[in-house]
Amino acid sequence: MKKKNFVTLIMSTVGGLLFALGMCMGLIPEWDALTEGIVVGAVGVVILLAMVFIRRRMDGKPMIVLSGKAVGTAVLGIVGAIILGVGMCMVMVWDMLVWGIVVGIVGIVLLLCLIPVVKGLK
Repeated sequence: MKKKNFVTLIMSTVGGLLFALGMCMGLIPEWDALTEGIVVGAVGVVILLAMVFIRRRMDGKPMIVLSGKAVGTAVLGIVGAIILGVGMCMVMVWDMLVWGIVVGIVGIVLLLCLIPVVKGLK
């Protein structure tokens, strides 16, 4: 395994776990840990963002390249993730099973649209 892949693996695992744990701490009312969850989640996000910059540096690429495609891809990913999350909330929190599944599927389809946008069609 190359060093850059190992560093990416470790940082993404730690950052993802911290972010997920922070989200659980903030959103599960029984835990009563909203403030602590926000802090832990923010640390996870910082680690994930640092991982992106470190990986690009190890690849010898410029830090950030802003183009219309990059911004559009990010917006598509964010919108797809939010719609998928709303669908999950509709099912698990608001007891709207059928509509939650429909909204969740729309979010999944939007996230699947990222594959041809990023990789392209051949």
